[in-house]
Amino acid sequence: MKIEQFEDKGLAHFSYAILSECAREIVLIDPARDPQPYYDYAKANDAKIVSVIETHPHADFVSSHLEIAQTTGATIRVSKLLGADYTHEAFDEGHSFTVGKLTFRALNTPGHSPDSISIVVSREGKDEAVFTGDTLFIGDVGRPDLREKAGNMTAKREELARQMYHSLRDKLMPLAGTVLVYPAHGAGSLCGKALSGANSSTIADEKFGNPMLREMSEEEFVKELLADQPFIPKYFGYDVALNKAGAPDYKPSVQKVNRLAAGTALEAGTILVDTRPEAEFKQGHMDGAINIQQGGKFETWLGSIVGPEEPFYLVAADEATLEDLIRKTAKIGYEALIKGALVGSPSSEAKLPKLDVEQFRQHPEQYTIVDIRNATEHRDEPIFADALNIPLPELRERAQEIPTDKPVVVHCAGGYRSAAGSSIVADALPGTEVLDLSEAVKSFQSASAQH
Repeated sequence: MKIEQFEDKGLAHFSYAILSECAREIVLIDPARDPQPYYDYAKANDAKIVSVIETHPHADFVSSHLEIAQTTGATIRVSKLLGADYTHEAFDEGHSFTVGKLTFRALNTPGHSPDSISIVVSREGKDEAVFTGDTLFIGDVGRPDLREKAGNMTAKREELARQMYHSLRDKLMPLAGTVLVYPAHGAGSLCGKALSGANSSTIADEKFGNPMLREMSEEEFVKELLADQPFIPKYFGYDVALNKAGAPDYKPSVQKVNRLAAGTALEAGTILVDTRPEAEFKQGHMDGAINIQQGGKFETWLGSIVGPEEPFYLVAADEATLEDLIRKTAKIGYEALIKGALVGSPSSEAKLPKLDVEQFRQHPEQYTIVDIRNATEHRDEPIFADALNIPLPELRERAQEIPTDKPVVVHCAGGYRSAAGSSIVADALPGTEVLDLSEAVKSFQSASAQH
């Protein structure tokens, strides 16, 4: 048996190809939107993809399970509880199938979602690995608060947290200590709150080192699991529905995006996502544009700021970046929302003034300071005593809460989010001077840490 782990760093997502070397057959688990890497892997190993398993309908990325099944003839296996709209085989507790000398068996492990399964792979009767989806992570467990309004089955977070307690203790922890643990996400994912940077583990190591697997009552577990979960991006429910239905084929969907010539007149009132570097953006951009810079977490912030019902224009500095961003947008299923994609700045009448950092350092009381970090960051690592905390994902809806009697300074933890935040606030509060503390925030963090 050969296990190949594929990593999408932007979404901290892991998918897997399990190759039975004697049968030259591959089973895929939780594939990403672009199916090509899996086809390449199959070709390189002279093997055939025979099955695709989804551990649950994912909220944070769009899967290519349907496209792969239609292209290769592979069987899709999911829990019957998912209520999948595509042709599939139910894969729940008591179900198993063999590929060569490998046996794949399902465990129903609700908690992250009501329809979550984990897949145990055994070789000649010995359990070798378990693919835990978003149930058990390395150093953490999946969040239970994403399915209150999304999916075939909805469930309250408290109910799912209780199910998670039992899934971990009754289904996963009893597996042999040597069994390898392969989760669907790693550090940086919004599907949990404290994921480790490691990409695999063992049941024994998790029982020893994962704080959520320590001895505790169900009540203690529920309370701890529900506390301080990260925000829920706007796109999560949309992706659950898209994965339940099966997404359109990746390449044609990306090709369908309308590429506009530079300088094309854009429709007023449509959101414009300007991905150019913040310095260029501040020197001139279209009125109302949101500056979500090309970066490692572009797709997460796009899907957190812009809702799945909002068409938008996508602007990039050059052709290569534009194509890369269209592909990133497709990873969360938002390519269908792009009204037009173009290079350059459509028009540049709007500008953002530059903050005099030293003046601000001397007289912070002369400014309204808006901290757009998450509530837990604001609470645990305060930087400015009187800052108003409005997290970036809520900023478009709540910008009117910001007083306008002084210039407004927007900050985050490192400068990436405040570029987007200051562009949103400037548009929401016309006539108010809006300034971005940007990367200079780091020099204030060290000062606040010393007090």
